[in-house]
Amino acid sequence: MPRRITVVTAVHAPSARFLPDAYRSLCAQELPDGWEWIWVVQEDGRTDEVRPYVPDDPRVVFHQGRHGGPGTARTMALAHADGPYVKVLDADDQLMPGTLARDLAALEADRTLGWATSRVLDLLPDGSTAGFPDDPEHGPLERGSVLDHWKAHGFRAQVHPATLFARRDLLMALGGWMALPASEDTGLLLALSAVSRGWFTQEVGLLYRKWEGQITGLPLHTDPEERAARMAVAEERARALARTGWHHHPAGLD
Repeated sequence: MPRRITVVTAVHAPSARFLPDAYRSLCAQELPDGWEWIWVVQEDGRTDEVRPYVPDDPRVVFHQGRHGGPGTARTMALAHADGPYVKVLDADDQLMPGTLARDLAALEADRTLGWATSRVLDLLPDGSTAGFPDDPEHGPLERGSVLDHWKAHGFRAQVHPATLFARRDLLMALGGWMALPASEDTGLLLALSAVSRGWFTQEVGLLYRKWEGQITGLPLHTDPEERAARMAVAEERARALARTGWHHHPAGLD
């Protein structure tokens, strides 16, 4: 298996203009000798509006598909992942220097870890940033801890799913992102935590852009009835996984 990190990005026409910033942040990453990244950009739909923003770089792969939301686009991007690790990078976000190397180092050092996350700063329209008050301690997150915190804090996890870095085999075993109209990344995070220990890096790993028109800012995203249904399905999936007693056992781990 190639020593490669596959960075997956779901994009739709309104967010395509941010791809150059995401690309610059990816190019600024430094990896240990022998490691490389590829960037799989998957359009959620088939338009002529995204391709002009996709960089001309042999490390960048662009695909299109039927509209199904960001979770569907990311899961379809997994068809082009061939290394041991997958990193999420939304089209409108930016990685901070050193993020990929820190994620990789955590999981390479401890085979019992299935996934990693890191601290996030909101990138506001005026260029300023704002942090989150409930970041956990730097270090491991035990199985089930994310679900427990999420349930006890009004369906808010203590780590951000937009920063996920995961073992590809574990991601595939869980079926990728959930088939939900939103919160599909939170659903995946809860499932990962149900079957595997994770890691949190206290250093800032992502700038999470806030902008007018982003999906999470639309009224439909906060519709109470739909939100309650999304949360119920995400929770039950995680609890069902936990009840099976199955946990991730990386290849080569005795």
